[in-house]
Amino acid sequence: MRTFMTRLGVLTGHPVALVLVIAYGVLWYVRSPETFNWAGTATLATWVMTVLIQRATHRDTQALHAKIDELLHATQDASSAIAEIDNKEPEDIVLHRQTSVRGEQ
Repeated sequence: MRTFMTRLGVLTGHPVALVLVIAYGVLWYVRSPETFNWAGTATLATWVMTVLIQRATHRDTQALHAKIDELLHATQDASSAIAEIDNKEPEDIVLHRQTSVRGEQ
């Protein structure tokens, strides 16, 4: 379930997600214009904003990963195992961070 949720979050930030939301809105308006009222417009606006925010967040995260990867590659003492941590689930990353902080104290 955790992998599915992570993958769904990534897919939500994909440009196709915005196209799907807009296509859904157009189909809704064409098929049932009497139900496409202010609440429907607000719902679609919320979905579009969610997709846009997710896209920006995903872009920022990928940029940070690229910068950190570059720093890890440039540092001689860096552990190569930590470079692959972005393939893990968020809960596993939190656990890793908690155990590594405890180990340093």
